[in-house]
Amino acid sequence: MTPYLTLERLFARLRALGDAAGILGWDAQTLMPTGSAEGRAEQLAALRGLSHELLVAPSTADLLLAAGEDALDPWQAANLREMRRAHAHASAVPGDLVEAESKASSVAEMAWREARARSDFALLRPHLEEVLRLAREVGRAKGEALGLAPYDALLDQYDPGLTRARIDPVFDALRAELPDLIRAARERQAREGAPPAVAGAFPVEAQRSVGEALMRTLGFDFARGRLDTSLHPFCGGATGDVRITTRYEAGDFTRSLMGVLHETGHALYEQGRPAAWLSQPVGDARGMTLHESQSLLMEMQACRSPEFMRHLAPVLAGAFGAEGAALTPEVLHRIYTHVAPGFIRVDADECTYPAHILLRYDLERAMVDGDLAVADLPGAFDAQVKALLGLDVPDDARGCLQDIHWPGGAFGYFPTYTLGAIAAAQLFEAATAAVPEIRPGLAEGDFAPLLAWLRANVHAKGSSLGTDEIMEGATGRPLGIDSYRAHLRRRYLGEGVAA
Repeated sequence: MTPYLTLERLFARLRALGDAAGILGWDAQTLMPTGSAEGRAEQLAALRGLSHELLVAPSTADLLLAAGEDALDPWQAANLREMRRAHAHASAVPGDLVEAESKASSVAEMAWREARARSDFALLRPHLEEVLRLAREVGRAKGEALGLAPYDALLDQYDPGLTRARIDPVFDALRAELPDLIRAARERQAREGAPPAVAGAFPVEAQRSVGEALMRTLGFDFARGRLDTSLHPFCGGATGDVRITTRYEAGDFTRSLMGVLHETGHALYEQGRPAAWLSQPVGDARGMTLHESQSLLMEMQACRSPEFMRHLAPVLAGAFGAEGAALTPEVLHRIYTHVAPGFIRVDADECTYPAHILLRYDLERAMVDGDLAVADLPGAFDAQVKALLGLDVPDDARGCLQDIHWPGGAFGYFPTYTLGAIAAAQLFEAATAAVPEIRPGLAEGDFAPLLAWLRANVHAKGSSLGTDEIMEGATGRPLGIDSYRAHLRRRYLGEGVAA
């Protein structure tokens, strides 16, 4: 067996270990008793430690050196490139640090649940300090090995090649433009009057049924996935077993429903990855900017469109009776495009959402760089919310405790949300231009034309190409802010054709 084929077998085993960890992680956030947290942390650390040992073993390094590209086809060559990238990241970090980081984040995630429920940052602080200490060690180690600054090395874990130098010009433009956009959108909506308040009896089981029905409408395959409930919505699971979650409020279905549609976008990407390469690195999704683009394309671009509201209104009427019947397509569109600064990121409207990301980007950079102590995080977070959104944060639960990312060690992830929104606008613009049937199909609950375009232009590419190469192939240009800017101004200021 050639060195390359031996590597394929090794990486298939690594994928199986990663999938086992994925199911254990899903269970920890959905079904696991709280008293099992310590044992689960040990289990996940053991799996991740074993994966790390296999990846950084001298025999793996020898195989990677011996494998040559000359006899490989383009997909195999790309796979070897991704194997080497994975090895470079892993070999930069000692195994004991990998296990320590895994344990610390597992414990911190459970502490976060209690801290958030009690709105008491002090309960999380020592655990977050340990997670940050280890994340900084990982960033330094990977940075030295890869020739990157520590924060750039953490970014690279989530989106290959992403750096602060790439992010800052985009985010600086948003900082300059967002305040005027938000102000103008709110003034326009004030002239129209506030949308009707959503209040009534929306039983959780009915909400769940609506969510599952719409997941099928979008193209989700329930033979290879499921919907559950968690404190924080997410998409996880394993290869061929994609599991998404949401959370419910019996008096308001709107946030839960969009959470389902958002996570379904992620799940469709996972279910659409190239079948022949699912056990290999080249079959992975190409980084979190593109992953978030798929969730936000479904949630923001397609499912908040006036066309989709024409499909959604009768679905809600059938599920919720009189309360649902009052939600006409026009009312739903006003509700789902209403601009109002709020405290909770995952509930934020499309215009104010980037502000939530900008502040988290600033704060996590400062923490990783050593310029912000964990003890000072609540005050710094509240000050940023006041500066960017004009709000006074009332408590920790609606402030720095609302997200699981930092307790889970995901420093460097937040920027991909807004970069994903930018990519989503560019991709949806290209898709609807290339396939005129897409927009009319949304009104009929027919997502097949949109999903087919995404399958061909994004999902099936896996990691065979870089983000900009995939974007250029799909849209004719690399990732840029123009389509996103135009989309926001159309939808919220009425410039050009309404979207």
